[in-house]
Amino acid sequence: MDYIIVQAGGKGSRLGYLTSNKPKAIVPIENLPMIFHLFRNYEDKRFVIIADYKKEVMREYLSVFANVKYQIVDASGTGTCSGVRQALELIPENEAFMLVWSDLILPDDFQLPIGYNEGETATKNYLGLSQTFPCRWKYENDEFVEECSNDYGVAGFFLFQNKSILEGIPQSGELVRWMKEKQFHFETVGLAGTREFGILEEYNKLGLEKCRPFNKVFIEKDQITGKSIFVKTPVDKQGEALAVRERAWYQKAKELQIGILPEIYEVSPLKMEYIQGKNIYECELDRLTKKKVLKTLVDSLHRLHASKRVRVDTFSLKEAYYDKTIDRLSNIQDLVPFARNPEIVVNGKTCRNVFYHKRELERKLEELIYNCEAFAFIHGDCTFSNMMIREDDTPVLIDPRGYFGFTELYGDVRYDWAKLYYSVVGNYDQFNLKRFRLTIADDAAKGVTLHIDSNHWEELEEEFFELTGADRKEIKLLHAIIWLSLTTYAWQDYDSICGAFYNGLWYLEDVL
Repeated sequence: MDYIIVQAGGKGSRLGYLTSNKPKAIVPIENLPMIFHLFRNYEDKRFVIIADYKKEVMREYLSVFANVKYQIVDASGTGTCSGVRQALELIPENEAFMLVWSDLILPDDFQLPIGYNEGETATKNYLGLSQTFPCRWKYENDEFVEECSNDYGVAGFFLFQNKSILEGIPQSGELVRWMKEKQFHFETVGLAGTREFGILEEYNKLGLEKCRPFNKVFIEKDQITGKSIFVKTPVDKQGEALAVRERAWYQKAKELQIGILPEIYEVSPLKMEYIQGKNIYECELDRLTKKKVLKTLVDSLHRLHASKRVRVDTFSLKEAYYDKTIDRLSNIQDLVPFARNPEIVVNGKTCRNVFYHKRELERKLEELIYNCEAFAFIHGDCTFSNMMIREDDTPVLIDPRGYFGFTELYGDVRYDWAKLYYSVVGNYDQFNLKRFRLTIADDAAKGVTLHIDSNHWEELEEEFFELTGADRKEIKLLHAIIWLSLTTYAWQDYDSICGAFYNGLWYLEDVL
């Protein structure tokens, strides 16, 4: 089997706000858009994707981020039959194929039945039985019945030995009902462990994802001491490259005797002390405690920066601040609504579009480059998401970046301050947890509305500048740049891409 048809049509209205701006197939599940779970499981297959609602978003999103062979067909008609006839035109004669709903996440250990693996010939047609989640139709005793079932539910997963089986499929209507009328008969394959995300309630049952899709984290027990150990391992090439830098950073920090760090037991894989506490943004602290914590963090970062200094690399400054940002933005200009307009209205404020002011931005960033006297040992990503608070209210730095531009370990201290500001004032951590709402109007004059939940630290903005000694204008400029640069780093969620871009413009408008 070399072909997979993905039924990705429909408005996904049962997913509520998640599909306000995008089709359900690219709603993120565990840090990957739904359809990308299929791409990851069957990366060598050819995908025919049926799209209708927000189909242009689907086209632009996949053109930037999909790394599989795919074609998109525009569905005509309605219902689960919609678009299947057009999709079948792209399947060669006598070729086996899968037809699957986009809101199914198959388990990693799922095995295709005999006849559908590499080098095999399909001689039977299969229907997937849900087994562990309810479906509106069931298939039992070789018959379709419109009755809800967990054990025998028709889950929206089919394997066909060739496309002639579906000859005469209507343009509109319910596929399973049509199959019942035509008295289709299938072998069955169990889909135990498959998850369906067609409704908002199922999505809301997911835990909050605190790591990127290129990492996997878990807790294990030390067999000798019984202590809990935090383990972090990469799952792909990007994760491995970052892990190498993170391990190098911890080793250097240990050599420099940097405080407020977790105890590191091993570096490959990374095993460290399990912190009994919470991320800073999760803690409900009074203003006095917040100020105390902020002072401890800033003092610790000052000591970190003073531990070792090296010569400035201006090429790294330009790469980190301008080149990387513009490169990331160039990938999404056709993806984000209104990104080709000279001005965009964000939360009622008319903001100049960075694409039309690149040279002006470059000149402002050049001033930062010329004002940098030395590189220091920096954390590189000191947001609240990368800081823990122990039960005694002492902070701990985790998840260092490990590089700046082209330079390993060392970089511009202003970048650390801007990342901290990103949490104190920018509420990045809530945005990262998808605790925001983005409304994109059809009319460019109305623009967009973005609301991000608060970390409740904005009241310490003045204390932040007093404690750090950082230049207000420089930090605010870098803060805007960091939001703009987040666009394709947060590629797993379309709303995050758009929200980061609009928020970056909102902050940039005040410093251009």
